[in-house]
Amino acid sequence: MTTAVPEAPGSQVLTVREMGIAARRAGRVLGTLPTAQKNAALGEVAAQLRAHAAEILAANALDVAAARAAGLTAPLIDRLTLTPERLESIAADVENVATLPDPVGETLGEATRPNGLRVSRRRVPLGVLGVIYESRPNVTVDVATLAVKSGNAVILRGGKETQQSNAVLVRLIARALGEHGVPAGAVQVISDPQRARMLELLRLDDLIDAIIPRGGAGLHRFCVENATVPVIVGGVGVVHLYLDESYVQDAAGLHSASEIICNSKVQRPSVCNALDTLLMTEASARLALPTVARELLAAGVELRADPFTLKVLAAAGLTAVAATPDDFGTEFLSLTLSLRTVADLNEALDFIAEYGNHTDAILTRDELQAETFVQQVDSAAVIVNASTRFNDGAQLGLGAEVAVSTQKLHARGPMALFELTTTKWVVRGEGQVRG
Repeated sequence: MTTAVPEAPGSQVLTVREMGIAARRAGRVLGTLPTAQKNAALGEVAAQLRAHAAEILAANALDVAAARAAGLTAPLIDRLTLTPERLESIAADVENVATLPDPVGETLGEATRPNGLRVSRRRVPLGVLGVIYESRPNVTVDVATLAVKSGNAVILRGGKETQQSNAVLVRLIARALGEHGVPAGAVQVISDPQRARMLELLRLDDLIDAIIPRGGAGLHRFCVENATVPVIVGGVGVVHLYLDESYVQDAAGLHSASEIICNSKVQRPSVCNALDTLLMTEASARLALPTVARELLAAGVELRADPFTLKVLAAAGLTAVAATPDDFGTEFLSLTLSLRTVADLNEALDFIAEYGNHTDAILTRDELQAETFVQQVDSAAVIVNASTRFNDGAQLGLGAEVAVSTQKLHARGPMALFELTTTKWVVRGEGQVRG
């Protein structure tokens, strides 16, 4: 039987500026903590999540019920929902991050100058992060875990739909961290759902080092347009897969293509690395589309097809919706997939260049095609002969992620421990002066 975690004695509601001051103070200490101490604190976070699973799930059920009553879309409700299995996966990810190498303090590029100065760079935390997100209580844990391990303090601002879940999660995290000497203020949450509080966070440039939004395109645009703090943009983008006929010349290839495409679309359709548009030549559509489409339709996927693929499907006795121009270049975040015919790889590359920047994949047995695709597709992740769902911090061995960045500065792709650090120069001398 679990018991509720009490509020900290004497706790009070802080202003956003006061939270920033507390975070800056905590960050100075957090960035110097030994790895073993941070790992022990994360182990306690995982233990608290498991010990209080019933309380977390009960709070989350309140959030989900309120979201349904408010008419939130199915993809947002899916992102909001915690299950025992998802909660266990979150706890396991925390433990996994604790096993990863600590990037803080790593020395890079040591050299001795002709005048005897010893010069190097040292990896250090970014400092204080502001992370703004929607509908995902798992992000609360992922971000707190990565921030602590990388020596960063963090102020979280979840959507109003996650209020009940986040209240419990942050109390548990704060208690676990406190038991292992992590300073108060290392992980804080803005509980007031008013947009004014978010604006205060976005403009706290004297205390916050980076804003990381995680949500829809509207949230990212709002942050970019209103922040005086640097914003790392990501998590929004149209995902494409180009199917070359060389991949589906036999039954094994056809089965593999169907499995990869269905996994890319169906495994979790509400997330940013789920497939949006399937690109095919006429030859690959004739060879593979009937088989692939049957699997997709059986999984409840709505197909929005261009004229040629519509004819291929009709000839196979399969139904689809005629695609409109808006169905290409759209991130669906649902069980909807657009089908588009291209003349060849070059046209596919042109199409992806116009609409892509997040995750793009190719299925081909032609090594030259694969390498051309890898070289010319300018996206955060380029995948050859595998599901688009692998553009994920945990799947790529990073433990977890704060977000998937689609910009080129300061980081690109899944942002984990390494991406939450920067470097500073360390110069050691013995009395040298500049001539």
